[in-house]
Amino acid sequence: MGFFTKLWAFRKILIIVLTPLLLLPLPLLIDTKEAQCAYTLFVVAVYWLTEAMPLAVTALIPALMFPLFGIMKSKTVASAYFKDFHLLLIGVVCLATSIEKWNLHKRIALRMVMLVGVNPGWLMMGFMISSAFLSMWLSNTSTAAMVMPIVEAVIQQILNAEAEVNAIQMKNMDGTSNLGLQLDEDEVKRENNTEAVSNGVEHYTVCKIDPEDTSPQRSVPKPEMERKYLSKKDHMMCKGMSLCIAYSCTIGGLSTITGTSTNLIFAEHFNNRYPDCHCINFGTWFVLTFPITIIILILSWVWLHWLYLGFDFSGMFRCAKDKSEKEKASAKIINNEYKQLGSISNQELVTLVIFILMALLWFTRDPGFVPGWSSLFPQYKGYATDSTAALILGLLFFIIPANMPNNSSCGKKSYLSYTTLITWKEFQSCMPWQIALLVGGGFALAQGTEDSGLSAWVGSKLTPLGSLPIWVTIAVSSLIVTSVTEVASNPATITIFLPILSPLAEAIGVNPLYILIPTTLCTSFAFLLPVANPPNAIVFTYGHLQVIDMVKAGLGVNIIGVLAVMLGVRVWGVPLFDLETYPSWAPPHFIANITGP
Repeated sequence: MGFFTKLWAFRKILIIVLTPLLLLPLPLLIDTKEAQCAYTLFVVAVYWLTEAMPLAVTALIPALMFPLFGIMKSKTVASAYFKDFHLLLIGVVCLATSIEKWNLHKRIALRMVMLVGVNPGWLMMGFMISSAFLSMWLSNTSTAAMVMPIVEAVIQQILNAEAEVNAIQMKNMDGTSNLGLQLDEDEVKRENNTEAVSNGVEHYTVCKIDPEDTSPQRSVPKPEMERKYLSKKDHMMCKGMSLCIAYSCTIGGLSTITGTSTNLIFAEHFNNRYPDCHCINFGTWFVLTFPITIIILILSWVWLHWLYLGFDFSGMFRCAKDKSEKEKASAKIINNEYKQLGSISNQELVTLVIFILMALLWFTRDPGFVPGWSSLFPQYKGYATDSTAALILGLLFFIIPANMPNNSSCGKKSYLSYTTLITWKEFQSCMPWQIALLVGGGFALAQGTEDSGLSAWVGSKLTPLGSLPIWVTIAVSSLIVTSVTEVASNPATITIFLPILSPLAEAIGVNPLYILIPTTLCTSFAFLLPVANPPNAIVFTYGHLQVIDMVKAGLGVNIIGVLAVMLGVRVWGVPLFDLETYPSWAPPHFIANITGP
């Protein structure tokens, strides 16, 4: 037993060493560029799926192996690691840094919850809407780390209120107080390490979580392992409230190109492989995915409500006079949290204005149905992209002062100084460098498969799939990535499958968007396990859930998600992108007699 324990402890080293050795016969026995590229792809895929090395470190392997195999020159590989995607990411992170620094995201979340009411059903919907909205613009991980402590505070207040009500009722019945029903009011309250509630501008914390892939446990306080629930109903409510945050943070990111890294990876891969197509931009993506997001969000809420709150929705429509003690307690703590934020600060207002301007510039650059602002430069058509708008406004955060200049003294000298909305150090703490390198490695792999001829060979072998109905091909590819992404990171999954599915679509004569869009969206459906994505892990650490709870609820949300994506792509995606026609911007169909490994 001790031997296997030690072997398991060194499993990562064994994977790192044995994987390239076991795959070595492939390039040695088949001395072609396609086989050498396939060898590199397999090694990187195994390292990414097992996370034997950090994802960003693994992403550097193509930069080492492609020049050695003679597939690509070192300079060519290096240029693949920094694309338009990275400029867009920089602008978005500037915005996210300012939003989190000045607590604008917390104000938005609390206000949305206050609007929908405090009935457990409405409260669940309110938290889902606010989390989904925030995750459209911030990373899913940061959103979950910010919203979950608010949810936990509401849960504890509800449990305390119900304990007090029960104790009073018992006392009225027999004149004594049943202490067994009371919660310990001196219980240490959970602190949210990622947010600082402040009325002014001096106290704040900046995000320290890399979107999508950084371990979330650093930002979440360690939960109490032993909890007191007055009834099974209370415990079920806690489970439902926790899961609604995990799932809505992921669902909301589907609706914008910048909402999650998988969307960004798809957009950059697609634009690089099909440069003549200008159909994928912020506006068209939002038109396609926003209705899908709404459908998934509503049906997921109904599913979670049925699982954990019951199927009786009549209580949600009671008049305000009939509010229970639990609902009054929830309203009280949410109102108190909002009051602690104080009045909106100048920094929040400036950030909000820039946020709205950035969204407007993204939507109006090239909306498709009307000329956008990019048409003002007809001689430079296609030069300005979404990253242009993101950088224009992102740079303003380093220019606009956060406060009026004040006198500072250094020794005997005094001088005027001011600080900007964000600093470079704060930007660095929020910049997901691991994602930037991971995506760069994916671009290098995609370009290597093209230059080596591997993608053409794969496409030729996939041609027989053209005899299947297109919806079967889409469903199979969507289910495969949905399964793989439960055990592998979302960015790694989409990076592996995009170079495979693009030649598949070309080989069977189908519009590549018809397969790539559903696959990209389904890659985000990692709902089954706590380790599937950071939002799941964050809510799991609060101690209300067991793995079986997440599997049971997540399976339903997975099915809802896949069906909603299939419906959306089929009903309004087809006319939006003309998906049933093989486009002129895609390469000609592959010829079946292409040779390769």
